[in-house]
This record gives sequence, C-alpha cells and structure tokens, in this order.
Amino acid sequence: MKRMLIGALGAFTLLASPASAQEPGPEPAVATFGSGCFWCTESDFDKVEGVVKTISGYMGGLTRNPTYSQVSTGRTGHAEVVQITYDPAKVSYEKLLDVYWMNTDPLDASGQFCDKGSQYRPVIFTHTEEQKRLAEASKQALIDSKRFKQPIVVEIKPATDFTAAEDYHQDFYKKSAFHYKRYRIGCGRDARLQALWGKSPTN
Repeated sequence: MKRMLIGALGAFTLLASPASAQEPGPEPAVATFGSGCFWCTESDFDKVEGVVKTISGYMGGLTRNPTYSQVSTGRTGHAEVVQITYDPAKVSYEKLLDVYWMNTDPLDASGQFCDKGSQYRPVIFTHTEEQKRLAEASKQALIDSKRFKQPIVVEIKPATDFTAAEDYHQDFYKKSAFHYKRYRIGCGRDARLQALWGKSPTN
C-alpha cells in the first residue's frame, strides 16, 4: 500500500510538473527616445509589435514637473520624449533603436524637421548600462557606415526624471487625426525621412 501511494504521488508530481515548472516571461522594460515632436514619435513606436505602452513627456531638464508651456520656451533644459514600455520577449532594444534611427534626422542638433529649439533635440535616454552600450554601438555603426558625410549629432544620455505630458498630448495622433496629419505633412517630416533613409511615408 505504501509503495502504491508513493507511486501514485510520484505519477501526480510528474504530470503536474510541466505546468508548475513554467517560468514567467521577462518583465516589461522601458526605453526613452526623443526625436522632435512627441506626437510623431509616439505614433511611430505604437506601430511596433511588442510595444505595450507609449507616454509622451519631458526628460533631461532641471525644472521639476514642467508643463508644456515651460518646456516650449527652451529654457527648462528638457527634451520632448516618448517613454516606451515594451515586452523584451517580443521586441528587442536593438530593434527599438533601429526604429528610432529610421524616424530621426540624426544630422540636426538644433531640433527636428520644422521644430527648432533644444526641446526638440534628438536624444536617446538610457535606463541601464546595457541600453547605453547598445545605443552607443548603434550610433558608432551608423558613423562607420559612412552613410552621411555630416556628423551624427544624436545625444546619448542617462535617463533622468520623466514627467508625463498633459493628457491632450497623449495619443494625439489618434484623438486629433486630421490636425496631426496636417501638422506632420506640413512639417516635412516624412519627406525628410525619405530623403535620409529612403523610407516611404507611412504615417
């Protein structure tokens, strides 16, 4: 009887172990990119499979909890950015970097496209040493490719405090689609990206 009970218990354990042995997937990770107007950056990254959430906001300045009006003066030191929560099991940080470069003018330190000022500067904010390593490697690879004669001016900086932008900025490309499309076309964003990367406008 004892032998049968042990055998039965062993059989139960063996059958149950595959389910109990399943390990949870990796925790969601965060990336932060600035490439000019955050309405457009948010739209670009929302299309990437594996991106869980995007939030438009501000990073890199000294003023605490800045408003859009304050950041727009160019005096707070902040850049408009999008903070991205992504699933590393579905999309890698390297892939996000590829998307970033293809949606950025890496030659313009004064802003991006029609938007000028330090608040529109192109910048990659890194949250870990690994992100820093990968970001620097991707920038160096672009330099080494000699695709452009001009310097690559995208900054790579450690992430600092992030302040989410006002609600009306979030998902602006969805909530105000007509205004967004008119702005994006008028700003010449996709025309410039196509000239730089041969990227057909899709937004």
